[in-house]
Amino acid sequence: MLESGHIVIDLGTDSTESVDYPDFAEKLGLAITQGEAERGILICGSGVGASIAANKIKGIYAGLCHDTYSAHQGVEHDNMNVLCLGARVIGDELAKELVNAFLNEQFSHGERHVRRVNKVYKIEKAGI
Repeated sequence: MLESGHIVIDLGTDSTESVDYPDFAEKLGLAITQGEAERGILICGSGVGASIAANKIKGIYAGLCHDTYSAHQGVEHDNMNVLCLGARVIGDELAKELVNAFLNEQFSHGERHVRRVNKVYKIEKAGI
């Protein structure tokens, strides 16, 4: 458990061998959609591939963030439940700040945010 009270579920990888990010996006997406986790963090080289793969899973709302504003605003306004990071793009200290910003924010439930998020859910449900 982290000092913040969050429980970490490590879904891999467990070596320095090359892996395919869609496999880990799927593991994380299933952990969230099956209720084993509320949120998740995916890391790949740029963060782009992980974000694309995660967003293919119904109920996953992943955002690639390389600044703290986006990391907290994505949760507060957009109900983001997966933070994607680019390991080759940001350093360790910024990554820690982004994770803290992501984990310490909650969805605002403000009228305009609920309206917009519901439109996203409608698109997802339609399978467009």
